[in-house]
Parts: sequence; structure tokens; C-alpha cells
Amino acid sequence: MRQKITVVGIGYVGLGVGVMLSTRHDVTMLDVDRKKVDLLNERKSPIKDGLISRYLSEEKLSLGATTDSRIAYDGADFVIVAVPTNYDEEAGRFDTRVVENVVNEAIGHNQNAVIVIKSTIPVGYTAGLIERLEGQGFKNPKVLFSPEFLREGTALRDNLFPSRVIAGYRKGDREQEALAGRYLELVRSATEGDYRELAMGSTEAEAVKLFANTYLAMRVAYFNELDTYAECNGLDAREIIEGMCYDPRIGNQYNNPSFGYGGYCFPKDTKQLLANFEGIPQNLIGAIVESNETRKEHIANRVGAMAYSQPIKYPKGFPIVGVYRLAMKSGSDNFRKSAILDVIELLIKRQCSVRIYEPTIKEDEFNGCKVIKSIEEFKNNCSVIITNRYDPELDDVKDKVYTRDIFHDN
Repeated sequence: MRQKITVVGIGYVGLGVGVMLSTRHDVTMLDVDRKKVDLLNERKSPIKDGLISRYLSEEKLSLGATTDSRIAYDGADFVIVAVPTNYDEEAGRFDTRVVENVVNEAIGHNQNAVIVIKSTIPVGYTAGLIERLEGQGFKNPKVLFSPEFLREGTALRDNLFPSRVIAGYRKGDREQEALAGRYLELVRSATEGDYRELAMGSTEAEAVKLFANTYLAMRVAYFNELDTYAECNGLDAREIIEGMCYDPRIGNQYNNPSFGYGGYCFPKDTKQLLANFEGIPQNLIGAIVESNETRKEHIANRVGAMAYSQPIKYPKGFPIVGVYRLAMKSGSDNFRKSAILDVIELLIKRQCSVRIYEPTIKEDEFNGCKVIKSIEEFKNNCSVIITNRYDPELDDVKDKVYTRDIFHDN
């Protein structure tokens, strides 16, 4: 049966699930950003995802976008909440105010809609939200939590071919359990391939999301520490990693060293999980967060030493370190919370003058650093060039390039 769905938030999560569901259902995307709304109504993707762009241009999708919440919520069978939840360093938890505002607004307009939270939230948040809504007079709020497991740049593919789909509901509540079944059926109608469907308590579903991302962050941190050990002892990290990862119990995923884990999810999710451990014995979760900071310090120390040994220096005596691209991954245009941004700050503290080559930045300055638009000028004027992920464009100056991307030729 065809459903009317509202997706709140035109980002990687919201757009991925919205386009997927619009292949079988009627979807309205809601966002406060007029530019994103206009682009989507013109069948242009506001994010970099090749499959989303192709579907928007080629597929017959029942998809529209608006900034008007009344239009979006009216008559919706499902409201999917995919708004950002940034980690508040002072509060020591996710800032969930936007999620709460969206849920309150949606229920205020339409109490019949099933609300599905996709935003990453603290463990126990959904149960607490339902209690608060009941305290406000809403009877049996229809609120579920469904974690997303998307990779940047493949948001639609990961929605169409999921590894698992989880619907989190209030345990012991038959009506809520039935709503979880309805949501799983909705997703099933628009997905492909074999995957597991899991209905579980909303608090357990929230924990799945944070523990899954923290495990992946742990793998990144583990291989980064291996690489640090190899680098400090003059060993070939690639040979060590290959020798380990042919063991099928270990595998080849998330094993290419980097400047540290970053991006929108890993840094905040690991910190939130650590915050959820307050009063609970743990060593590993805190060590993962600390390991990532140590790795960035190590990178800055190595690069700083390399830069001060080079002949080309800034007129004031500081060496010039060039940063080639800010994105975490090759082919990406997103550098939110990229580890290299922290490395830049550490290099500046070490009295290095930083220059950035990033074609997606139109301004002449970024975070106090000069942005060089010409790749040739960039390569000629820098003592050392650092890059989290290597590109053949640097082949002619690779003798002054510092990277830990040891599998870039694969």
C-alpha cells in the first residue's frame, strides 16, 4: 500500500532514505534551507552522491521538497526525523534540541503519523522523549528509533541494499511493537537484497548505533597505532597489516592508516558512548577517544620535524606546510570534523605556516590559513605537503609529501 512520508532534513541520512522510499511511496522532504529545497525540486542533489544524482535525473520518483512544515506534515503516514545532533563538549552529550522540536511540531500537526527518529541520539533518549510527550498530554505517542548505517558518498546504495534494518520501540507496548512492524514493512517495500530485520527496544537500538560506530572507530585507531609503532621503529607498516589481515577473523576493512578518525559520526558517537558509561567500569571506550587524539599529536610532531628540516621557509622564519585537500576520503567534498583540521591547528601551534589547496573552497582564507587556488603554486611554495589520502596529482613532488595512506595504490 502506497504511503505518504515526510522526511525532515535534507542531508546524507535524510536524502538517502527519502530517495529510496520515493521509488515506491510519496515523499516530501522538509528543510529550513531554501537552497537545498530548490535544488531538490529541480532534481539536483544538494550532496555529493553519484547514485542519488542519477536517481533524481533518471528515475520516476514521487519526491518533492518544501520549507513549509504544515504542508509537509499534513496527512503524513510516517515522519522520518533526520536532523543533525552535534556533540556539545560543555554539556558532554548530543544536542538533541532540534530533534525534540521537530517531534513536538510533527505531533502537534499530525498525531496519527508514525514518527521515526534516524538522528543519532544518546542511549535512553527515545524512552525519555515518549515520557515527556505523555506528560504534555499526548496519549500513546507513536515514536520509534531506527539507527542509520550509511557511508558518506553511498547513502542511497546503503539504503537500497542495507546490511540490517532496526526498528526500536517501547518494550512491553503492543501498539508500539506493531508500529515497528509497520516501519519494517515500509522499508522492505523499497529495498533490495537479503538483510536482517530486527525489532528491539528503542534503548537497545540506540546502543547498537553508538557501539557499532565506536567499534569501527576502534579499528581505525588500532591500525593507526600499529602504523605509529612501525613508523617510529623504521618498519614497513604495510607488510605488517597485510600479514595480519589475511586472517579472515580480522579482514581487510578499516585497516588503511590515516591522520585519525574523523567525519561527522565517529568523533561525536565515541564521545557520546563514553559519556553514557558514566559510573560504569570501562577502559577501552575511553582509550579509543584518547588514542585518536594521540595519533593527531604524533602526526603533527612528525610533520613539524620534517618541515623545520626543509630549506623553504616563510619570510618570518616559519616553514610552510601545505595541506592537500581537507576531505577524509578520496572523491569526497565533505570535510566536517576531518582529522586533518585538528592536525592543522596543532601545526600552527608548532609555529608552522599552513597553506591549503582545496578546490571546493572559494574563499581566499580558511580557518586563518591562506587558500592557494593554483596547484602548481601550491606545490612550488610549500616545504612539506601533507595529505590524508594520496593523489597521483602529487607524484612530481612526492619526495616532500607526508602521508600515511599506505594502500593508496590498491
